[in-house]
Amino acid sequence: MSPYQRLFLMVGSDLRHTPALERAAALAHATGAALHICAFIDEIDTLGLMSGDDHRLDSLMQDNRQWLADEATLLHENGIRVSTEVILARDVLQAALTQVAEIAPDLLIKDVQHEPLLKRLVVAPLDWQLLRECPCPVHLVSDVHCPLPRIVIAAVDPTHPEHPHDDLNENVIDAAADLARQCNAELHLLHVCDSAHTHMADFGAGTVTMPGFASNVRKSIHKAFKQMAARHGVPVERQHFLSAPVTRSIAEFIAHSRADVLVMGNHPRKLLERLTGSTTEHVLEQRLCNVLAIRGAARDSLSLGATSR
Repeated sequence: MSPYQRLFLMVGSDLRHTPALERAAALAHATGAALHICAFIDEIDTLGLMSGDDHRLDSLMQDNRQWLADEATLLHENGIRVSTEVILARDVLQAALTQVAEIAPDLLIKDVQHEPLLKRLVVAPLDWQLLRECPCPVHLVSDVHCPLPRIVIAAVDPTHPEHPHDDLNENVIDAAADLARQCNAELHLLHVCDSAHTHMADFGAGTVTMPGFASNVRKSIHKAFKQMAARHGVPVERQHFLSAPVTRSIAEFIAHSRADVLVMGNHPRKLLERLTGSTTEHVLEQRLCNVLAIRGAARDSLSLGATSR
């Protein structure tokens, strides 16, 4: 049985065919999953319309319903089970989470929304909030080389195999393997070490920082990484162990490998990381990176999740 039975696609009110819609349709077609498409209209963006008497808000809602109906017709013709809905929301995040609770999707899919730095300092982007609050896996799509993924990368952290959060490594690999299997894609394994701090974050067991980068430590981590890859049957040519600043090296690797999806672990945030953002969240800022975030358990302490920048 496919791990994907219900897919939930979030779209905006701009009435356009987006990479996330293309990816959601391809996944639904390949897996036989039912697809629910919900267009969210933020009340803040409609204040000018709501204050008028010309029924422009009603027209906006109807335009969205008609656009979704047209898209649904095309999807039905391709054998996809699809339902649609338009929601006017004062709080889009809470409205989306309510939908997730009601339909219990196996995957939430959404286009990445790139926000200016100044705006991110004032309010956390909706994408970041979804990563922190959504109980189901979240697939944020920036660009698609092809509708179905052909290369799926599982980003892992083998530094503390005995750590209770190491289960997230297994969840990340399992999710990546499931996606690759459904799409007939290649599964790769990736680990990135910051050569300055031996710092790893968000790829599984948590974060560890050491004053220097001793070769014996690197060898130990590399050995654990290779053992993890062997357990999951990932061949050597699809194992990638990098030493560089984390976010930059991930972006460069994605661009070089033309990977379609990067599967990453995502922990609920404590205060410090809510303010600074996590590695997963900063990877989203890279224009060509499509992320599938797998939620982990909450961290027990602030220091465990602290991130070097």
